[in-house]
Amino acid sequence: MACCEMKGYLSYLILWILNRESMNGAQIGRELEIRRGSKPSPGTIYPALKELKNTGLIKTDNNKIYSLTTEGELELITACKYFCRIFYDMNEMADFCKKS
Repeated sequence: MACCEMKGYLSYLILWILNRESMNGAQIGRELEIRRGSKPSPGTIYPALKELKNTGLIKTDNNKIYSLTTEGELELITACKYFCRIFYDMNEMADFCKKS
């Protein structure tokens, strides 16, 4: 995929994944692998997790399980609205993908 790398969506995807279930870093990596088709390296995942934690959007417990904070939930709502505004025709895109 030369034209459309999805690097900018990593933080959004992490927030989305943690909205569904609290997870550790390895579990987040596996979920990202399912969605992307390849597993991102720890050097990609953990800096993103650190940044989300430093900005107060996620937190960890003593077992290194990540979960959303209240601020993270609010940020996810804002990001999701933005994503849906950009991809308002997602159903059409999904139908297009099914043709291939």
